Amino acid sequence: MIKFLDLKAINDSFEPELSQAIKRVMDSGWYLLGEEVKAFEKEYAEFIGTKYCVGAANGLDALRLIFRSYIEMGYMKEGDEVIVPANTFIASLLAISDNKLKPVLVEPSLETYNIDPGEIENKITRRTKAILIVHLYGQNAMCPEIEKIVQKYDLKLVEDNAQAIGAYFGKTRTGSIGDAAGHSFYPGKNLGALGDGGAVTTDDKELAGIIRALANYGSKKKYVHDFKGLNSRLDEIQAAVLREKLKRLDADNQRRNEIAQYYCENINHPDVILPKAADYFRSKSSYLEHVWHLFVIRYSERERLQQILVGNGIQTQIHYPVAPHKQSAYSELHSISYPITEAIQESVLSLPMSQVMDDKSVEQVCKTINKF
Repeated sequence: MIKFLDLKAINDSFEPELSQAIKRVMDSGWYLLGEEVKAFEKEYAEFIGTKYCVGAANGLDALRLIFRSYIEMGYMKEGDEVIVPANTFIASLLAISDNKLKPVLVEPSLETYNIDPGEIENKITRRTKAILIVHLYGQNAMCPEIEKIVQKYDLKLVEDNAQAIGAYFGKTRTGSIGDAAGHSFYPGKNLGALGDGGAVTTDDKELAGIIRALANYGSKKKYVHDFKGLNSRLDEIQAAVLREKLKRLDADNQRRNEIAQYYCENINHPDVILPKAADYFRSKSSYLEHVWHLFVIRYSERERLQQILVGNGIQTQIHYPVAPHKQSAYSELHSISYPITEAIQESVLSLPMSQVMDDKSVEQVCKTINKF
């Protein structure tokens, strides 16, 4: 069986370092808000290229905390609008609506699956306060057109960097492009913990301070609460695990890049639409604009292709079969049509992708698709 994502094999590849890191925390007797979290926040901020990093319980909370902090700072208020791609996981919208802000959906580019910069300006109103870009599937979503729009309308730029940790926009890492970014360390991510975990990165000292307080019951000082906060903290064990995995992240992303390159060069079925690959396959010394969290193809008879692959011992997944605006949770959006998003989500199929896949498995995936 070629697994879609073999998490056990990935974690085994970090032994004995992971076990040693966990034992280090257990032996310390300190399990929350300790030295491992401090060290990881420092190392991760340096990796991303920001002044500050604040750990959180998960990626959704990281985004929620950003918008909540902007409300506390007076930049936003209930009913204000945030531009967000229609083609994304529902968490991107939840972070906005949880703060009683209004998500305004923009269609993606059919080439990149990321937000179409040419469609953003049409959705901006006097109530628009921010753009949330999502680096979907591991691909950088930022571009000069979005930079111009942000400056023209004086908007906050927030990044959902859950799927693209390690990617670049030019020589700048995603997660350091905008005013703030939310990151997820869900186990299946390129930088995955052994449970949930997340973080916010930013260069804004005031924002970082408010986020840190909000995530700790609204408290900057023990038993003194300046905000009606929540409990959203990265624990010491997850921080220790992430510190070990961070050391190898660029190399792991490069291996994903090699697998993606092989897929793109060797899947030659005439009806299978491959992800856009231009400029992504570069030497090890260059800057990867795509870190291939997912390798997503499109095919009109997706379910039939998926069944053939399963029958040949190849696991696949669908990211995502139902668009956010079609979910019952967002019934207020049901009357609006987003045909490009719907076309994408009715035909996408994610192939096996991880840094521990061997060449034989990659070749088998290609051969099976081509025979189909």
